[in-house]
Amino acid sequence: MRTGAIERSTKETQIKISVTLDEKGKADIDTGIGFFDHMLTALSVHSGISMTIKVKGDLHVDCHHTIEDTGIALGQALYQALGAKSGIVRYGTAYIPMDESLAMASLDLSNRPFLVFNCPFTNQSCGGYDLCMTEEFFRAFAFNSGMTLHINLLYGSNDHHKAEAVYKAVAHALKTAITMNSDGSTLSTKGVL
Repeated sequence: MRTGAIERSTKETQIKISVTLDEKGKADIDTGIGFFDHMLTALSVHSGISMTIKVKGDLHVDCHHTIEDTGIALGQALYQALGAKSGIVRYGTAYIPMDESLAMASLDLSNRPFLVFNCPFTNQSCGGYDLCMTEEFFRAFAFNSGMTLHINLLYGSNDHHKAEAVYKAVAHALKTAITMNSDGSTLSTKGVL
């Protein structure tokens, strides 16, 4: 069973996260930000990665530290669960529609972290979630998991739908990438990732 667990405590946030890659995407999530909980639940369920995420953050300031630090810790937990990343498919790409919105995510679990993020939002927020934090979350998640991640929102008009399409596209790309390949080999000309 591939698992990872991270506890991260700072003056701004206290975070406990555990992930299990080989379950059915059971989500137990409480960050104090309802819309973020909704997005992380979608990430868990659609990736097939079970996630327990408990966060207490300085929400009296704003949502920035809570969301970014959750991305850091979740990325670290995924990195831990993947170990040497041997025997995985490694790459994943998904297009996900959400009503009028369409998002694409393509990723490589390469140990070469990078983020390309092309997702314009119209409004400032959905509930207590600042939409500009979507990029910050995925940057922290990608860099701490060793993932190259490209996210493109092709079109859409409703910001809730746009954000949800983005999270679900990343989830489905990740579900493919963490799948064990047929022979257990490392998919790299170097022999290691």
